[in-house]
Amino acid sequence: MLLTPESWQAIALTLKLAGLTTLALLLIATPLAWWLAQTSSRWRAPITALVTLPLVLPPTVLGFYLLVLMGPNGPLGQLTQALGWGVLSFTFTGLLIGSIFFSLPFSVQPLQHAFQAMGARPMEVAATLRASPWDAFFSVALPMARPSMLTAAILTFAHTVGEFGVVLMIGGNIPGQTGVLSTQIYGHVEAMEYAQAHVLAAGMLVFSFAVLWGLSWFGQRTPRLMP
Repeated sequence: MLLTPESWQAIALTLKLAGLTTLALLLIATPLAWWLAQTSSRWRAPITALVTLPLVLPPTVLGFYLLVLMGPNGPLGQLTQALGWGVLSFTFTGLLIGSIFFSLPFSVQPLQHAFQAMGARPMEVAATLRASPWDAFFSVALPMARPSMLTAAILTFAHTVGEFGVVLMIGGNIPGQTGVLSTQIYGHVEAMEYAQAHVLAAGMLVFSFAVLWGLSWFGQRTPRLMP
């Protein structure tokens, strides 16, 4: 069965959302993971808990509070309205913000584990060669964490593709604006269009299996890739 134009639209929007979320989280998660791996601050434990929270919190709960936050009476919603941007709920930008929060642990945890496993020795050696902390981070720490960065990117992308509860709460299922693959499948099931739902669901099943298989294969090769 051929995909409908609405399905192709949902696929394109899903890939766009997953790509932007992955890019944003690599920029956010890398310094955050480094700080969590290196710091002895008393704030480390509560911030680690906040980062990990989406793993155990029901997506609808996270989506509900983000919806309230971005709504017309929420602090973020009032700020965006004052700036002339309107409210972010039920927009693609709102979906992106929700996806960043929901996928945060999938980016932070692989990087944090890599930085912790690296230990202090490589940075100490770089310091003896008169490298500044910034130079050592970019020339030593990041190259050593490259396999984990790839793992974080793949996990974040795949997790965003499979999001449902958060995106439904924040964005609904507006075609061309917030209608991603997971909500498109939900819409087909609600309308009892099982044939269309089967096509999209089977595609996501194959995609998820391929991602997990690829990560397993990559994990076996990671020691060879480490410098």
